[in-house]
Amino acid sequence: MRLLLVEDDPVMQATLARALERRGLRVHTVGDGPAALEHWQRHPPDAVLLDLSLPGLDGLRVLERARAIGLHEPVLILTARGTVGDRVLGLNAGADDYLPKPFDLDELEARVRALLRRTGTENSVKSASSAIQAGAISYETDSGVIALRGQPMELSPREAALLRALLARPGHAVAKERLYALVFPGELDVQPEAVEVVVYRLRKKLAGTGLTLMTLRGLGYLLREDPA
Repeated sequence: MRLLLVEDDPVMQATLARALERRGLRVHTVGDGPAALEHWQRHPPDAVLLDLSLPGLDGLRVLERARAIGLHEPVLILTARGTVGDRVLGLNAGADDYLPKPFDLDELEARVRALLRRTGTENSVKSASSAIQAGAISYETDSGVIALRGQPMELSPREAALLRALLARPGHAVAKERLYALVFPGELDVQPEAVEVVVYRLRKKLAGTGLTLMTLRGLGYLLREDPA
């Protein structure tokens, strides 16, 4: 899934792009209104994340012009303008959703995927590739079954949850915090360091599968296919 992120603050732009890419989304960034409109026309994305306060051309004008020339991709407005009047203006200009700053990254991801589901983008991607193959391991995303050379792997529920999270984002690091939330959902008495124990056990079970579970300091964990 390809996103166009239109944000003029370079720190916010880099932070959001990095966070979304870690979640398996492809992100192209631009920092002003005219560049946003040009890229949107030349390379239509699956969805647009649009800030309103932009140099060159305000975000509302970008949105109005895009809709006027027939660009119908879903748009999520991200802005510090949080009043009801501003939200109404954005929605009337053609936005599909509105998320005021500051916001939680998990909520942002959920909003983006909800937009894509409504337009059928995410469903078409999933139906086109319901199975993920990595090394000698296959992962059926519909059923959740993980198999090694055609046979179900012997994994604990926590090991399976961690492996599914890594397989769902091939080639991308998954943050330790996100893995903790997926492996230990609702278990508030478990420390985040417990993820490392599950990683250690899973790493041993991946020996001979053609996959290596790597630790990327400061980024999280990455599942990498071994060179042939």
